[in-house]
Amino acid sequence: MNVIEVTNLTKRYGDHAAVDGVSFSIEEGEIFGILGPNGAGKTTTVESIAGLRTPDAGTIRVLGMDPRKDRDRLRSQVGVQLQESELPDRITVAEALRLFASFYAKPADTRQLIEDLGLGDKRDTAYRNLSGGQKQRLSIARAIVRRPDVYVFDDSFSALDYTTDAKLRAALKDETAHATVFVVAQRISTVINADRIVVLDDGRVVGIGTHAELLKSNEVYREIVSSQVSLDEVA
Repeated sequence: MNVIEVTNLTKRYGDHAAVDGVSFSIEEGEIFGILGPNGAGKTTTVESIAGLRTPDAGTIRVLGMDPRKDRDRLRSQVGVQLQESELPDRITVAEALRLFASFYAKPADTRQLIEDLGLGDKRDTAYRNLSGGQKQRLSIARAIVRRPDVYVFDDSFSALDYTTDAKLRAALKDETAHATVFVVAQRISTVINADRIVVLDDGRVVGIGTHAELLKSNEVYREIVSSQVSLDEVA
């Protein structure tokens, strides 16, 4: 079963096609990554999937539903963490998670989630006093707290150092083990263990496959990888 289906997605801003005929599908239980250079169309694609942008052409289905028309029905089933996400300055970490947990029938344990994401010592800290990485962790926690069937993470780990990134992804494994996970990434380390990865460049799909397949045959993917790590390290 395909949980997410994107068919000929096109989104233009004036004369520029940010996304140009993008198509891919994500199967139930799959960890699926999307990677590409800056300006490749990754964020426009994920915001369209989240129902925040209206495509100029093409179709999107999430759990068989239109993410814009059926946004309220999808809210409890899809946990979305977007690149830009703000909260009131004075709300604390614990207050924010308790608030979001109250919206759902069977939320995760907020106290445990705070600990798992390394925010235990920031439980009573106001949002305005968190670092960029801490705000990003809280945003991830807000997506997880509803225990959805589908997780969508948009560049969730870019503000974290590599050690914290690795620890956080390890902590997320149990939370996402029984769900479909869609990860938009800047770093190869974030998607290297995904079941499949789609590569975008200049708004178009230029490759799709496993890390090993893309490393062997896709020049754009190889360029992204080599700009971050030695190809020998990830071969």
